Amino acid sequence: MESSKPKILIVDDEPDILDFISYNLKKEDYAVETAGNGVEALKKIESYHPDLILLDIMMPEMDGVEFCRVLRTKKEFDNTIVAFLTARNEDFTQISALDVGGDDFINKPIRPRVLSSRIKALFRRSNKGEGREDMVQTIGDLKIDKEKILVFKGEETIELAKKEFELLSLLASKPGKVFSREEIFNKIWGTDVIVGNRTIDVHIRKLREKIGENYIKTTKGIGYKFEF
Repeated sequence: MESSKPKILIVDDEPDILDFISYNLKKEDYAVETAGNGVEALKKIESYHPDLILLDIMMPEMDGVEFCRVLRTKKEFDNTIVAFLTARNEDFTQISALDVGGDDFINKPIRPRVLSSRIKALFRRSNKGEGREDMVQTIGDLKIDKEKILVFKGEETIELAKKEFELLSLLASKPGKVFSREEIFNKIWGTDVIVGNRTIDVHIRKLREKIGENYIKTTKGIGYKFEF
């Protein structure tokens, strides 16, 4: 019988870190599996189907960013949470990781109580209890399907990265409302996540490239709003 415990996969090339995190998460009553690199992790997810992946960025064979990029091409893992483990604070690393569908950053060295708190927050954010009738939003000539994580523009299907989709859903939830940069950060990445100042700008630029330039307007010095 399959366990009802939330399933976590830890991916890191340092055995000591795998053992340390596994020990602490098992104490929190999570089901835990481990992998030593991205290639091994890709094989493991097919049978394990984790709810959340703790993913190191710098690994041999396949690094964390490339693993996440591949993961997000697999529709069955659209709702799998990905939290990057990193000791690196450069903006370009964070932007790359978020751009391929990462949900959070957890800095090394890892403190068990902080790790537990962040994981619980990630699970809370991912379980909003929306019914199917709330999962499809039609606004102008765009249809936003939150269950399939797809956007339809007329007859065209537009595939977005996870954070791009969440950002579009947020802005489109209240057309005409200006969302401040701080509000966007808090709602999309969470109050505990530290990301570079360019992160929102990069995601807005990519959204405009995919859905068109006319939907998302910049309010200088404040933030962004959706118009149609």
